[in-house]
Amino acid sequence: MGVSRQQAAENRSAIVAAAERLFRARGVDAVGLAELMKEAGFTQGGFYNHFKSKDALVAAVMDKAMQDYADSPNAGSVAKQAARYLSTSHRDNVEAGCPLSGFAGDAPRMTDAARATYARGLAVYLDRLAAMIATDGATAQQTRRAAIAAFNQMVGALVLSRAVAETDPAFADEILDAGRRTLVDALDDPLTPDRARR
Repeated sequence: MGVSRQQAAENRSAIVAAAERLFRARGVDAVGLAELMKEAGFTQGGFYNHFKSKDALVAAVMDKAMQDYADSPNAGSVAKQAARYLSTSHRDNVEAGCPLSGFAGDAPRMTDAARATYARGLAVYLDRLAAMIATDGATAQQTRRAAIAAFNQMVGALVLSRAVAETDPAFADEILDAGRRTLVDALDDPLTPDRARR
């Protein structure tokens, strides 16, 4: 007896979810199909019933991750966003954290389609962040530049903190704290046309 369309869709979703967890935790290239299918609860042979290749799966994972992130609720303010993003709980939850930082190292090695999805997800997030940063008197270009700089700082602090968290937890926490404080200090001196020209 064949598998119903609904069951096939559920199986495909389970494979994508397992792949997303494993890819975030270990990187796309480090995860083989046998391990991936075992994590999803299926045999390796069933993979090709759902995907033509691992690259097709990576593209599906990117689509899901970026859509989920775009649909996530807004933190309300840049200070709240930075506090959430640069928290120890977010740092330690690699498997379900921000896909933009989680997949940044893998993105250059992905297919054109997956990289394009990543780039669109990044653009959507930066537009959202720019809307939070926008102040009276600042141009759209100044606001976008400020959003990119703030996100660069958030991702950099998160990635560096993750890199040393197991070896030196106190140092990892110091990196997060410095990133948060610097962003909050910048928000206390909001973007104005005069400040943007400096």
